[in-house]
Amino acid sequence: MSTSFMINGRQRTVDVDPSKPLLWVIRENLGLTGTKFGCGIAQCGACTVQVNGEPIRSCVTPVSSIEGRTITTIEGLSKESDLHPLQQAWIDHQVPQCGYCQSGQLMSASALLTNNPNPSDEQIDTAMKGNICRCGMYGRIRTAIKSVTANTVASNGKNELYYDAGEVEHV
Repeated sequence: MSTSFMINGRQRTVDVDPSKPLLWVIRENLGLTGTKFGCGIAQCGACTVQVNGEPIRSCVTPVSSIEGRTITTIEGLSKESDLHPLQQAWIDHQVPQCGYCQSGQLMSASALLTNNPNPSDEQIDTAMKGNICRCGMYGRIRTAIKSVTANTVASNGKNELYYDAGEVEHV
């Protein structure tokens, strides 16, 4: 069965079993390996991608359910060679340790900031719940998220995220 969708700004059609998890279509059929397999049961968040701007667990999402939708993976988070402001914040706040969970963490964080430009600690915790970091970098993750603010750019009317490095506190 053919399934068509937009991924990272590019229209794609895949001819695969409709029950095949989106994660494996992304990795095996499309060659985008930034999205990781963690648990296979939607509990760890390593496989998080955005579908129509909302974070989902791609390991349990059948490819047939994304027909006609827009998918963003970690590879599509930044524009061209520039880092996304969250990616820069991750670096500046030394968030990654082993790094395995980071693509899922970043996809959940970017969805949060798109919908809520100035989240409280509680809102960050709620949005990031289910994104497990075995290295325990939750404090750094929260600090990095809070260092990025969303503003509407009058010139193009789109939400764009801006990073304010300010005083970088390493927790």
